Amino acid sequence: MIIQLQPDISNSQKENLIQKVNGIGYKITEVKTQLGDYLIGIGKKEIDIRQIGQMDGIIDIHIVSDEYKLVSKKWKAKPTSVDLGDNIFIKEGEMAVITGPCSIESEEQIRSVVAHCVENDIKMMRGGVFKPRSSPYAFRGLGLDGLKLWYEIAHEAGIKIVTEVMQTSQIEEMYPYVDVYQVGARNSQNFNLLDELGKVDKAVMIKRGISGTIEELLQSAEYVFSGGNEKLILCERGIRTYERASRNTLDLNAIPILKAKSHLPVIVDPSHGIGIRAYVPQMALAGVMSGADGIIYESHEVPEKAYSDGQQTLDFAQSARLAGWIRESFAMRKGFDLL
Repeated sequence: MIIQLQPDISNSQKENLIQKVNGIGYKITEVKTQLGDYLIGIGKKEIDIRQIGQMDGIIDIHIVSDEYKLVSKKWKAKPTSVDLGDNIFIKEGEMAVITGPCSIESEEQIRSVVAHCVENDIKMMRGGVFKPRSSPYAFRGLGLDGLKLWYEIAHEAGIKIVTEVMQTSQIEEMYPYVDVYQVGARNSQNFNLLDELGKVDKAVMIKRGISGTIEELLQSAEYVFSGGNEKLILCERGIRTYERASRNTLDLNAIPILKAKSHLPVIVDPSHGIGIRAYVPQMALAGVMSGADGIIYESHEVPEKAYSDGQQTLDFAQSARLAGWIRESFAMRKGFDLL
């Protein structure tokens, strides 16, 4: 069960509530987030929740059968809106467009991508400064100095930064310079990292694991939420299957299923999902029509010269066209919703 507590609940009221729930046979865990205080009760005994709901200090009480509780739509029907500041949101009812290179490479590159974003009214830029690479000899990013430079240029232009955090020791040093911490596919079940991201007051985007299930993605989000951070975004980026014709298999089924199971916003990464530049636009638009709240894709002034993932990266002309198509498709989708 999930018990939402009133902000002004007294210590005695909370203690009476905990004793009551424990007495029924449920184990209680307290969760305090940026947006609210909760008691999570875990147990199997059937109860009449009116016994608890009438007690002082409670806003509401919900029974949630899912293993993941706080990210479940069974207790929070209203979709979560993630506010990045400056009137920039990732939420249902809007279409977030996020673009940028796989890797942040240089000041010149940052300025060119930021200018591209501004020109096309794209408010969020992706890029890696700490890069997890399959080969230890590949380019692994500019690190914190690169992030600081990127932040200075992007912040001046009003562009929000989405970048990957790889380990717990990076969270604090990255904090002043990042708007959305990205948890990559390789780290989606790094529970120490997820626990620590639960302690920060910044948005967290969790990518589905390389071979992860939908349930595992939701459980990963539950780690962050239960740690105290409600500013969560789910990302479908394709999974590894037996198919080798594309980099991954973009699971478009996951979008409506995630939207049905969770109140969190869902975005799609077609660049990693298919890994073939020519097909990224089609998969991006398929993601829009499947119900996504945003699209994140890779762009570079000259993809052939990109330090990493050039084969799945759009040039600026392709990116500009895709950004327009995404918005047009979203407007069309909203029309379908009225039918």
